[in-house]
Formats: sequence, structure tokens, C-alpha cells
Amino acid sequence: MSRDQGQLQTAAKIVLRPVFSALWRITAVGLDNVPVDGPAILAPNHASVIDSFFLPATLPRRITFVGKSEYLDDWKTRRLFPALGMIPIDRGGGNASARALDTAARLLEDGELFGIYPEGTRARDGLLHKGHTGAARLAMRTGAPIIPVGILGTRAVQPPDAKAPKPFRPIEVRFGEPMHGAPGGTGADQRLRLRQFTDELMFEIGNLTGQDYVDEYATKGPAKSAERTQAGTDLEMLPRRSSTEVLKTTALAS
Repeated sequence: MSRDQGQLQTAAKIVLRPVFSALWRITAVGLDNVPVDGPAILAPNHASVIDSFFLPATLPRRITFVGKSEYLDDWKTRRLFPALGMIPIDRGGGNASARALDTAARLLEDGELFGIYPEGTRARDGLLHKGHTGAARLAMRTGAPIIPVGILGTRAVQPPDAKAPKPFRPIEVRFGEPMHGAPGGTGADQRLRLRQFTDELMFEIGNLTGQDYVDEYATKGPAKSAERTQAGTDLEMLPRRSSTEVLKTTALAS
């Protein structure tokens, strides 16, 4: 992140934090799990477009996300998203995922916080989906810890396809204990390590959110299972569950 972007995020947080506090009842749990300095990867669930606003609002430190460069084509997000810490990545030509990971690695090596959604895109059905291995790759490459994050209530604030957020709803951001990935091997061994670490990360996120887990990637299509669950719509419906319960639910679903 450039110095100008960092200053913009700080200024944006100064302005937005009291506004958000007035409009929503925001609670942060486990914030002491986020290091006060040095690199860390924050890996939240992703149920609503507004997740990227509430997470930075709860953090005392600056955080950077990688986002698609198309956001800079829209006048509504051209200045706001970079101000909140988004680094645009051009998805056309070459390996965009590799470029995003290289950018993230440089930020972590500089001691910054980096945010990445393991599900890759918003889960429109409210379920917790299988994670992509990008966060695990970063952890193994840089040695930075991963902090699993559970964001609750944002789907009720701004459901899929809603044009504007609804005020006066409760929001809770839960920060889990740091996870450390051992350096991977090569070939099939490395892929197995990345998959296992990513699955463990998703179990911890599920433990924080209480969401039902499905062993398939989220898609950008219409919600497939919106009527199966209300996960993420009502904060009071989502108590924390033990890892044993999450793993048991996953085993039964497989």
C-alpha cells in the first residue's frame, strides 16, 4: 500500500467509525488476537458486500485487501475502495491470482495486515463454503499468522442484491486465535498441506460464525440454498460452536 493510500484509510476510518457506530451496534470480540504490530493475514467469511467496510472499522490498525480493478471504473467506488485499503488487480492477461499473492506477500513482508476472503466471493446462500488456498499459500510463504475472522449480521444489514444497507442492526466481528502454517513441501505434498491447512481455517471460521459448512466453492450465480438456512441474517441465531461440533456437521454432510 502506498503512503497516500494509508493516509486515506486512516482519514476514512476517522470519519466512518462514528457514523458506523451511530447506525449499527458493532461489537468486536477477540481483538487481542490481532497483533499490535507486524504482519498478519485476516481471513473472514464473506456474506455481504458490506463486510469490507465493517472489518476495517473494528481494527485499530490499517488493513489492505486486493480487489478487482473494475471497481475503479465505477464513480461510486473509484475513490472509496482504495481509501479503505483496496489494491486493484487487473484480472485481464497473465495470472491475476499470482499477481495478487505477490502484492500481498510484499505487504506482509513490510509488516502490514492483509485481508483475504478464503471463499473467494460472497456466499449468497448464507452458508460457509469451501476455502481457496490463497491464505494458506501466503502464510507458508511469508511466515505470517492467519487470524480467522467471523463476521455476523452483515447479511441482515445488506442481503444479496440489496441496493443499500439497513441501519440499526447488530454486527459482531469475532477474531479467532492465530494459526501458523508450516512451510510446505513440493508437488502433491505441498498441495495436500495447503488443502489441509485451508480446511482447518474454514473449520475455525465456522466455529466463530456458527454457519453450516458445505464442501463446495461459492459461486457468483443465484443463491442455491437461500431457504435452507438463515445463517448470517439474525445475529441471535448464531451462537459460537465448538470445533468438534463444526467437524461433526461437516462429516455428516460429506
